[in-house]
Amino acid sequence: MKKMDNSSSLIVDDLRVQFKSNGRQLLTAVDGVNLSVRPGEITGLVGESGSGKSVTCMSILRLLQEKSCYIKGHILWRNRRLLDLDENEMRKVRGREIAMIFQNPQSSLNPVYTIGEQMIDILQLHRNLSKKEAQEEAITLLRSVRIPDAEKRIHDYPHQFSGGMCQRIVIAMAISCQPKLLIADEPTASLDVTIQAQIMDLLMELRQEYDMSILLVSHDLGLIAQMCDRVSVMYLGRVVESAPVKSLYASPLHPYTQALLEAIPMPDPNSRGRPHLLGEVPKCGQIPVGCRFQPRCPVAFDKCIEIDPESYKMDTDHFVACLNFAEGRRE
Repeated sequence: MKKMDNSSSLIVDDLRVQFKSNGRQLLTAVDGVNLSVRPGEITGLVGESGSGKSVTCMSILRLLQEKSCYIKGHILWRNRRLLDLDENEMRKVRGREIAMIFQNPQSSLNPVYTIGEQMIDILQLHRNLSKKEAQEEAITLLRSVRIPDAEKRIHDYPHQFSGGMCQRIVIAMAISCQPKLLIADEPTASLDVTIQAQIMDLLMELRQEYDMSILLVSHDLGLIAQMCDRVSVMYLGRVVESAPVKSLYASPLHPYTQALLEAIPMPDPNSRGRPHLLGEVPKCGQIPVGCRFQPRCPVAFDKCIEIDPESYKMDTDHFVACLNFAEGRRE
């Protein structure tokens, strides 16, 4: 295991997640993921659907059904090993220290309770407030995420709000216990472009107000470029490249990263000569032999079919898992 970096508040080291299938077969969804989130920064986790981003995030908070999967590796949060905590200890971490918002806000809200009832329950559970104090705090939180007429709307049900307003409510719930880390899993995926921008601006403001770190999950490298300090690129359960955002955009090394960047809409479509991303992410039970990206890679060579590349250090904080850079130092 890697030595703990005192500058990091979250370290995921060699995380592996396998799901049971048909009682016997194990399907590998996350395979040796390493990433970290430092205090006060926004770290991006990017990749296509099926890359293992959401499974990685749910593993951090141990939200997966542990009877149906195997989780190995190390997840350190402020020098505590989260995979070693019992369920009671883990409940104290969820919400209070690490919170998570999901891409479908309606599915995160209980349709049979008002938003006020749901927020009050969270505040009473984690902050030991009276019901009156919790209601007042819930109204304050709704105002902070710009819900109009918060005093009245606290008595409304989720179906009475738009998708964008539901996402604001979910964010209010997530920050209600003033967590130090917010995991945002595709928080704008179900929203239109205008609302997406509003939600991301809101997250940036709340990050400053509450001094939070954010792990931002997205398939959109354009969004990651605007929001993040560092980024890890995932493909088929692995991190294939990680770097500070400026370094990644100035000099993307992995062919997959290059192809993702090529997919970003550009004013001049001829301004880049990077390869287009062809094909689809294989299912987790159909991982190719050798480099898992080689069937889609425009620069693959013979060894790529035989060797599964390690992660190589190319610069101070820039790592890439590609045999084209095998002369670099191993991570």
